[in-house]
Amino acid sequence: MQEVAGKTAFITGGASGIGLGMATVFARNGMKVVIADVRQEALDEAMAGFANTNLAVHPIRLDVTSRTDFVAAADEAERVFGPIHLLCNNAGIGVTGPIKDATYDDWDWLKSVMLDGVINGVQTILPRMRAHGQGGHIVNTASMSGVFASGDAGIYITLKYAVTGMAEALRWELMDENIGVSAFLPGGVRTNIFMSHKLRPDGMTTGYAEQDARKENLAAAFRDAPPDAPISQITMDPIEVGERVLRGIRRNDLFIISHPEFREGLQARCDALMRAVPDEPLNPSRLAMLRQMGTLLVQPIYADQTTPHGAPDAEGREKTVR
Repeated sequence: MQEVAGKTAFITGGASGIGLGMATVFARNGMKVVIADVRQEALDEAMAGFANTNLAVHPIRLDVTSRTDFVAAADEAERVFGPIHLLCNNAGIGVTGPIKDATYDDWDWLKSVMLDGVINGVQTILPRMRAHGQGGHIVNTASMSGVFASGDAGIYITLKYAVTGMAEALRWELMDENIGVSAFLPGGVRTNIFMSHKLRPDGMTTGYAEQDARKENLAAAFRDAPPDAPISQITMDPIEVGERVLRGIRRNDLFIISHPEFREGLQARCDALMRAVPDEPLNPSRLAMLRQMGTLLVQPIYADQTTPHGAPDAEGREKTVR
């Protein structure tokens, strides 16, 4: 998807934060954009921001945990804008805490949105992409927590690893079908993620009440801090994030990483994996058999990843080429 103008994007969790940043950037670059979100008030606020523009944006209220609702949303998107070329599985919940404190309800709710919601998106929209034959791209929003265990967020980390792994598996499966797949691995972004516990369904128990309260205080601190305050520098603007995602789509990157500051954490995990490989002679017969089995030994999708240089411009393109 080098050229995106005139193509249709479908973004879950699209009414605020990262999703809205993507939607704005995609629309400014000529895409027809569907923002799907479970919160009607967020959809209304987002659409108010597009009211005085000529951008092609359409809101749909969607609970990504409902398969039937997802099908209805995809049908509506196609009625309004035509075939879907870009699926951004972006809806998520920022509820975190140690696994040892979790309840079954914590597992069930987070999994239903952050993993089942992604599965529902792929199962609903991928067949339509394959059927229209015009090519496309899928972006799974994971997290830096989807490639190394960062912070006290056991369930979140578990699910984000799964979302990353799904993108890698799909990348291989769709290599010959003109459909790219990316795992988007953002660091901190200015969003309302610290308030997402407010969406917890009634009647569900949680082991994270104390963490939820702390998150509300942290959200207030971010909200009230001036742009030049140290706490504000931790997070990236959603529009810049959207530009980085668009650049990754145009580059057909397997991994889209927003923050270069996480290089050290990534390197530490990669180094640990390599140190864990047994230091002993290889078994020639076993190695030969593994090589015959192809991707069981070496997955070619990783060789295609190259390094983006310089922050992208407003069109999601390289500013600096080395």
